[in-house]
Amino acid sequence: MRYRKLGKTEVEISEIGYGAWGIGGEQWRGNKDEESLRALRRAFELGVNFVDTALAYGDGHSEELVGRAVKSAPRRVFVATKVPPKNRIWPATPSTPICDVFPYDYIVESTNQSLQNLSIEQVCLQQLHVWTDAWVERDEWQRAAEELKRSGKIRYFGISVSEHDPDSALLAVKTGKIDAVQVIYNIFDQTPEASLFPLCQDRKVGVLARVPLDEGGLTGAITENTKFEPGDFRDFYFRGDRKRQVVERVQALKKDLAGMPDTLPQIALRFCLSHPVVSTVIPGMRRLATVESSCRASGVGPLDANTLAMLKQHTWDRNFYE
Repeated sequence: MRYRKLGKTEVEISEIGYGAWGIGGEQWRGNKDEESLRALRRAFELGVNFVDTALAYGDGHSEELVGRAVKSAPRRVFVATKVPPKNRIWPATPSTPICDVFPYDYIVESTNQSLQNLSIEQVCLQQLHVWTDAWVERDEWQRAAEELKRSGKIRYFGISVSEHDPDSALLAVKTGKIDAVQVIYNIFDQTPEASLFPLCQDRKVGVLARVPLDEGGLTGAITENTKFEPGDFRDFYFRGDRKRQVVERVQALKKDLAGMPDTLPQIALRFCLSHPVVSTVIPGMRRLATVESSCRASGVGPLDANTLAMLKQHTWDRNFYE
């Protein structure tokens, strides 16, 4: 496992981080807690020292599992979590006042709840789970971040950028009050490279690349006949003819990648890590096999220029979250 600095901070985190949405159990079905704990512990054994969770993942259940696993980790683990929007609406809209979403007291209270769920004294990175730059000048979030840092309850502060809208965080990055941004970045969605990544690189803001496997689309395991349990988030994400669309895109991708030794998921993770501004990539890893496969993507190095140029041709302008 290789490690990278989280932006301009002194913290070095593993290239492969642990995305803990799936283990919350509410929107991703078919996993048991013991299996999730085994996956977390195996990830720590393989050098993973960064976990991204959220208070909204299973109403704190993901945080509780992460806290249990961190206690027995063989090395220090840096935990990131998120404050959910008070109105529980994803994504944020510029017309919604921040007092409905992130009032000062609510940010502090949510952080205290996360600390209790995690059974730790300090969150390495606290993030706002939605964002719009319409709030950039408001002091609610800024005062909360400063107070939480001052009290030692959090070490760093960041935001989770809206789905497929990386430019919605540009003004926030320019404030200098953001230590990291979490943004969708994968072979299909390369839009952060245009404006957000150069700005983060210039301002030395850390980048957490989320959804590197397109919610499973870039695993190569989705077929037109794939079925998900009722209530599983992916049943919504891949609804209608979307599975067919994914299959066609992945088949074309596999054709261009023929002959490469890595699996498609490993290539997808290496794609994210090939950009120097990315601090870590956070795939969901609910099972041991996924942990071991994902961790092998670290240490291999960036993809070569020819492969990256070819992957540019596989960008896909769409939003399955809508």
